[in-house]
Amino acid sequence: MKRSIVVFLAASLVLFGAGLSWSEDMVQVKGSDTLINVVQKLAEVYMEKNPGASVSVTGGGSGTGIAGLINRKCDVANSSRQIKSSEVEQANNKGLDPKRVVVAIDALSIIVSSDNPVDKLTVDQIGKIYRGEVKNWSEVGGEDMAISLYGRQSNSGTYDFMKENVMFGEYSTSLKSMNGNAQIAESLKQDRSGIGYIGVGYAKEATGIKILKVAATGSTKYYGPLDSMDVKSGRYPITRPLNQYIDGMPKGAVKNFLVFELSSEGQAIVEKEGFFSVPDEYQNYNAQTLGTTGDIRDNSMMRPTDLDTNDGAG
Repeated sequence: MKRSIVVFLAASLVLFGAGLSWSEDMVQVKGSDTLINVVQKLAEVYMEKNPGASVSVTGGGSGTGIAGLINRKCDVANSSRQIKSSEVEQANNKGLDPKRVVVAIDALSIIVSSDNPVDKLTVDQIGKIYRGEVKNWSEVGGEDMAISLYGRQSNSGTYDFMKENVMFGEYSTSLKSMNGNAQIAESLKQDRSGIGYIGVGYAKEATGIKILKVAATGSTKYYGPLDSMDVKSGRYPITRPLNQYIDGMPKGAVKNFLVFELSSEGQAIVEKEGFFSVPDEYQNYNAQTLGTTGDIRDNSMMRPTDLDTNDGAG
């Protein structure tokens, strides 16, 4: 999970030799730092299986990815939150029709230093901590020490998700804004009084930190984000879809890459990278967005016309 952010460029000379332009065959993916490692791996395997395919994956945050789509700077916007109505309006004003694809499921993980004795919190307690209403660990069953807050920068989809679905309010002004999941995890190793949130794929790989169990309310059971059944059943309360946005119904190189991501092989990569595969209801939604027939997880069940080979990326 610690691979560097790399731009993948495969067989570009072959593409030019065949008379195909760079823009038509390069799939540009930009956005969420939560998604970057898993989509980077998906792109790597996809290009290995499809000589001549070319996929570029960069980060910058969900807001950056969606802005890139709106300004026609990328074909696919990775986003750990849903697109905002204001962003849809901006896109529509520029002649774009944003469509959503759910590529993975994340159990957002609340983490502390492995030396912190606290091992569970309620959603309400987490919200109060991040709003600055609870400032000492002793208020939530811990030791008498001030709480240090770690989170993402404001262009991050995870920043917005926490604010809208956990905090239900504004962040404390004492929040330390980090550039990515890995930076939060590294900071918590050094700060015994800290608390942070990261995607489950990063939490599984991190060392020196503790992943807290979370309860929806004080009267319900506590669940952890690492158990697939607890996440997919909704028992773990901080679960979210990880999205990709495209302009209209995709075709050509873009569609082919998206279909691979959602195939059984692609979803196995999602699971191997620490996230959770997309459940049936989202796969059915994805199939409608992509205009495919049959089970999207099995490419062999699709008509030949469903997998485009000649159209441009759009």
